[in-house]
Amino acid sequence: MAEMKFYTEEEAVDKVLGSKGTPARDQYEKDINDFMIGEAIRKARTAKKLTQEQLGELMGVKRAQISKIESGKSITFSTIVKAFRAMGIKADLDMGSFGRVALW
Repeated sequence: MAEMKFYTEEEAVDKVLGSKGTPARDQYEKDINDFMIGEAIRKARTAKKLTQEQLGELMGVKRAQISKIESGKSITFSTIVKAFRAMGIKADLDMGSFGRVALW
């Protein structure tokens, strides 16, 4: 019986998408990060017991835009700040060796 080779997650992603710095890998990582931010906004919204429509009103956008944001589309830095500010949630940005920055 042939011996199976096991790969780490990093090795598997390198094999399928290419190493860090390649266009496909960069897009994959951006998509994952955008999805995670959208999920954080959705979880915060539901914890505040707000509908997408209500959050949209607080942010000055339509419900459809909130849906896009929560699905990881239309994510910009200003959108993230607006969403958390509208919900009254203070957030920090960890900038590694540069320290932490309050988003508002």
